[in-house]
Amino acid sequence: MATAALCALTGLAACGKHEEAALPPRPVVSMTVHADQSAPSSTYPGEVQARNSTPLSFRVNGKIIERNVRLGDAVKPGQVLARLDPADYDKNAASAQAQFDAAQHRFVFAKQQLDRDTAQAQANLIARAQLEQTQDSYASAVAQRDQAKQQLALSQDQRRYTQLVADHTGVITAENADTGQNVQAGQAVYQLAWTGEVDVVSDLPENAIAGLHTGDTAQVTLPALAGRRYTAKVRELGAAADPQSRTWRIKLTLEHPDADVRLGMTANIALAARADANSAFTIPATALFHDGNAPALWIVQGADNVLQLRRISVSRYDARTITVTDGLKDGDRIVLQGVHTVSAGEKVHPIAPLHPEDFAS
Repeated sequence: MATAALCALTGLAACGKHEEAALPPRPVVSMTVHADQSAPSSTYPGEVQARNSTPLSFRVNGKIIERNVRLGDAVKPGQVLARLDPADYDKNAASAQAQFDAAQHRFVFAKQQLDRDTAQAQANLIARAQLEQTQDSYASAVAQRDQAKQQLALSQDQRRYTQLVADHTGVITAENADTGQNVQAGQAVYQLAWTGEVDVVSDLPENAIAGLHTGDTAQVTLPALAGRRYTAKVRELGAAADPQSRTWRIKLTLEHPDADVRLGMTANIALAARADANSAFTIPATALFHDGNAPALWIVQGADNVLQLRRISVSRYDARTITVTDGLKDGDRIVLQGVHTVSAGEKVHPIAPLHPEDFAS
């Protein structure tokens, strides 16, 4: 029995000497990243619009009997743009005038009666109660006259509101009602784009507004005006995303627009990235991986070349490159190819790409 146990132990020791050697580190294509020398820019489509644009409408109901301007016409303050049938309002004004005249007559009579009774009361020719009654009649006549006066002013205003008058210099950009149509008070008849400052409006994706602020400068080009470049400043940023498109509206004021810039022209807006040049890295898109729903990169760590999966922030996606604004630092080594075949904690053997120009941005 002792001899058998000794043989067994000797056999196990002999087996241990034939265990397989550990596998060498996997070779991976990698590169050392360095911060960009200049901040990247992104271009987005936009449209030229007037800074201020308002709908023009009548302040009373009625039937349009006349329109004096058409789409594209320039208008000036005080210019009559359209008219409603004023017949009913003329009658209301005439009725209010008659009521005011009657109230004015009663006021004059009450005033004369008060003057007579006051004099007679001072001479003790009438009772005190009669004077008080006359004073009450006079006060009532004053109130009725003032009421009729205000009603007359209101009816005259309503008659004046049958004329649609421009209150700013501008251009008619839309016609929403036609001659012969019955319209309600407040219903838009025209759309007026004010003359003056010009905006360029665009809807930006979420990753484009993170570092954008009011007052930032952008470059604007118009396809219709080839070779011309305009400077614009961010005037307004949307406070919330559009619920359907999930984009944020941005408005930029165009500086020194010339006469060739027309409302409705399409524009290309080049926004300078807000990320600091020392923290922006443009790297090949092949290096991009994901940690859950977040973008990530494989980082080769330390002298042992151990892989670590690190989350990053990406500000721009192109066909061949991405721009990383958070999660990398100068001198980090990242895996370029085969990012789906490695795992965290794995030791690798970094090698340079055979054709570095294929990974140039």
